[in-house]
Amino acid sequence: MNAYVGTPTSRVDGRAKVTGAAKYAGEFAADYLLHGFVVAATIPRGRITRLDTSDALKVKGVVDVLTHAHRPPLADKDEAWKDEVAPEKGTPFRPLYDDSIKFNGQPIALVVAEDWETAKFAATRVRVEYDQEAFATDLESERGRAAKVDQPHKSRGDAAGALTRAAIHHEADYVIPSEHHNPMELYATTAVWDGNGKLTVYDKTQGVQNVQKFLCSVLGKKPDDIRVLSPYVGGAFGSGLRPQHQVVLATLGALALKRSVRVVLTRQQMYSLGYRPMTIEHVALGAKPDGTLDAVTHEAIAVTSRFEDFARNDTGWGEQLYKSPNSRLSHKLVHLDLATPCDMRAPGAASGVCALECAMDELAVALKLDPIELRLKCYSDRDQSEDLPYTSKQLRQCYAKGAEAFGWNRRNPAPRSMRDGKELVGWGMATGVWEALQMPVAVRIVLTANGHAEVSCAASDIGTGTYTIVAQVAADALGLPIENISVRLADSTLPQAPVEGGSWMAASSAHAVLGAAEDIRQELARLAKAMPGSPLADVDAANVTLIDGMVAGNGAAVSIADVMRQSKLERIEKQKLNQFVEDKSHARNTHSAVFAEVKVDEELGVIRVTRVVSAVAAGRILNTKTGRSQIMGGVVWGIGMALHEETVMDHRFGRIMNANIAEYHIPVNADVHDIDVIFVDEPDDQINRLGVKGLGEIGIVGVPAAIANAVYHATGKRIRRFPITLDKLLG
Repeated sequence: MNAYVGTPTSRVDGRAKVTGAAKYAGEFAADYLLHGFVVAATIPRGRITRLDTSDALKVKGVVDVLTHAHRPPLADKDEAWKDEVAPEKGTPFRPLYDDSIKFNGQPIALVVAEDWETAKFAATRVRVEYDQEAFATDLESERGRAAKVDQPHKSRGDAAGALTRAAIHHEADYVIPSEHHNPMELYATTAVWDGNGKLTVYDKTQGVQNVQKFLCSVLGKKPDDIRVLSPYVGGAFGSGLRPQHQVVLATLGALALKRSVRVVLTRQQMYSLGYRPMTIEHVALGAKPDGTLDAVTHEAIAVTSRFEDFARNDTGWGEQLYKSPNSRLSHKLVHLDLATPCDMRAPGAASGVCALECAMDELAVALKLDPIELRLKCYSDRDQSEDLPYTSKQLRQCYAKGAEAFGWNRRNPAPRSMRDGKELVGWGMATGVWEALQMPVAVRIVLTANGHAEVSCAASDIGTGTYTIVAQVAADALGLPIENISVRLADSTLPQAPVEGGSWMAASSAHAVLGAAEDIRQELARLAKAMPGSPLADVDAANVTLIDGMVAGNGAAVSIADVMRQSKLERIEKQKLNQFVEDKSHARNTHSAVFAEVKVDEELGVIRVTRVVSAVAAGRILNTKTGRSQIMGGVVWGIGMALHEETVMDHRFGRIMNANIAEYHIPVNADVHDIDVIFVDEPDDQINRLGVKGLGEIGIVGVPAAIANAVYHATGKRIRRFPITLDKLLG
């Protein structure tokens, strides 16, 4: 039997998705199902002085309108509202809790009706009056109010002095706008009333157990009262890490009315949820004439809400990439009248590395060095913040293989020197880096006598391929064809798993599968050796393997079916919690080198990204087909960061102006051309048994900077405020 791990295996859930058999949170049926529609606040800060629902209640088909004054009880204490990924500092948002307004678009009522159209219409009949208070939503005007927060990466040496003395000095602000999640699947919850106060909740989430514990906590329910499922997720990448307000509202409605309730947010309403925070990234680099660095300083000033401190690592990535005896790192927050930001693909790194890599390109120009040459001169073999070696780091090979595939040696370094007809051609590159994280995960495997295995875990699959990875690893470990493996995920009653995020789920779940499969192998070995006349009687159990449906060792074999039949067993069930030993002796990261070609219309300023090569070192790749898809998706998102995405606020009203996917621009087919993904061989026997790292985030990191650097090379104009739009090039 051929091995599955490391091969381009098609998605085991692919057929269900393309045929429509896969059901999402807003599609599950329930008897006597009601539909909720959210009424949203129209001011950014203040209090509700009058909330009149009488006209809405008169609409035929309306069952009830829930408000802060009319709802089931909710928990009072902050701790009850903190889910497993909530910021440590602050008070989490509580929908329909009281009359206070904390941000524009905040849910203030839920109209529940027999059908969605009626609920939507009746929502327009809810009358609200406010006492509006002074507010602020503009990061740049409030920059002076920024307050420093603690970050894990500490400063080293005398960066300020070294910068002053440096022969070559570069310093600039890079502005990354707020960017909102726009997954294909709208945020939705179907809360099914099971009777006697018990609920089955289908939710769009990246962590069913996180949501289940959260709902029990805020609603005062017992663990057995609420079951949460999310078998399929139509995109998330951070927006579903925390329980969103629609799951609270749907569950509240079901408890209040003792009927099943579904709440599906509109696209516009989803802009009241999480987003990548706007940041001002201030980077200063000091270097010797040969390009070696004397100092790196990186300060991030980021948006957060008034009520929570949301911060990620924007500034520490230079410590892992570039040698410098001096560094100063700082992360500051500005509290504004907005919803709390949330994780968005490669949180912190996507923004911070973008600024760092643009600054490195500017330094290369000042030094008259090739951008790759500069990076190799400054290459760090250790994480300088902790002075640790890496479990593996094949970044040099990423530079080499990516440059070769791209044809970098044909680049004329002079800006505006390369053309294709009326278009200016630019070639740029940048480095990517992300963490290789691992989390405790439990898996249960049930092997039946007919040679079929069911693998169960509460982990979610947000489209990244967890179903397939789990099936591949299980098939290899149990010696079965992948068609004989079924996978159950995203049910809160299954063995424990954290939220799916941080690129940790593939490595974490794979090793839990290995652990449970090893226990099954040992059990089968014991049973096979004990069979009357067994050909394996004298074989050491440690030398027994599972292959092609057989229990084999030392050239002898007996079928799994015969072993279980002889032992009078219908099934063998094993559950394993895999925990990774914390290793503080090495740094664990993935790396990439991104090369981008742009073509810019000289007269109109229109930018096309015509080629991207991404060379990635991420340990052993479990599935080269879905892995390549992950990196391609990250590159497309990186194109969006560079050229398209921006949440635009009208600061006079504290309101988002482009809360739709017509005016919030994202890349479409016409924006995406050739993308070449190269996986650099990176054996790693220290990080884990399989040598696996994660791929979810690394695909986007460095892409916006590579494109920005290519735009500079094409046009000679350095744009430091993203996205790079034609008005900025022509202005």
